[in-house]
Amino acid sequence: MLSLEDMIIRLVAALVLGVLVGFERELIGKEAGIRTAMLVSGGAALFSMVALELPYIVSVSTGNLADVIARNSGFLGVIANIVVGIGFLGAGIIMKHESRVHGLTTAAVIWVTAAIGVLVGIGLIPFATISAVIIAVLLYILRGINVGKNAGAQKE
Repeated sequence: MLSLEDMIIRLVAALVLGVLVGFERELIGKEAGIRTAMLVSGGAALFSMVALELPYIVSVSTGNLADVIARNSGFLGVIANIVVGIGFLGAGIIMKHESRVHGLTTAAVIWVTAAIGVLVGIGLIPFATISAVIIAVLLYILRGINVGKNAGAQKE
C-alpha cells in the first residue's frame, strides 16, 4: 500500500516530467503545451496509483488480499483505459486541412506523456525520467527536420 508521501512524490514527479515533455510544444506555440502535458502526466499517475490501491481498498482484510488480486484484474483495466481515454483526447487535436494533417505530433506527445505518467504512478520513476528526457531531447532536435520539410512543402 502506498503512503501519502509516496503518492505526493509520484504526483509531483509526474507533473515535472509532463512539464519537461510539454516544453517543446510550448516553445513552438502549440495549444497543447506545458499545462496540457503536465495535466495528462499527472492525471495518468493519479489513475495508476488508484489502480494500485484498489485491491487494498476492496479487500475486507489483508488476509484475503492475495485472493482479491488473483480473482479481480479490474484494477489493471484502469491503466488500460488511460490509453484509450488519452487516444480520444489526442484524436480531438488532429485536424486535416486540404492534403495536410495538423496536430499529429502534438497528439502523440499527449499519448506518450500519459505513458510517462503511468510509469511514475506505478513507481518506475527512474525509467519515466529517462524516457521523458529522451523524448524531450528528440522533440527538440527533430523539430528542425520537420520545419525544413514543411518549409519545402509550402514553396511548391
